[in-house]
Order: sequence, then structure tokens, then C-alpha cells
Amino acid sequence: MSVRIEIDPVLCTGCGICIRFCPKNVFESSDKLNRYDNRLTEVVRPEDCIVCRRCELYCPDFAISVEEEE
Repeated sequence: MSVRIEIDPVLCTGCGICIRFCPKNVFESSDKLNRYDNRLTEVVRPEDCIVCRRCELYCPDFAISVEEEE
């Protein structure tokens, strides 16, 4: 099983909630900025994802999608 995690750069505000709630530290804050000058979150360790979907659940801006792939 593999997983695809996507973060919409337009919707992401860089709040860091996904970083704090991920039990496997899949996310980190990036140096990249979106069009509103918010620091984006990026997926740095997708192979560690256990598909708990906490990032999707807690993201207040619905910027994250997680899909299992075979």
C-alpha cells in the first residue's frame, strides 16, 4: 500500500495544525509562501503515513487530501 497526500497551496494557510496532530511527523513547515504570504506546509515523509487522516479531519481549511493507492 502506498499513500498520496496532497496539500492545496491556495487553501493552506500554514497554521500547522496538521503538523501538530500527525502521529508520524509526515509534515513540516516550508519556506514556500502562498499568494497570501502564508508559509505553506509540505509533506516530507509520505512513506511514514499510517492513513489515520487526522490531517484531513483537523485541517480548518480543507486543504489536505489523503488517498490510499495500490
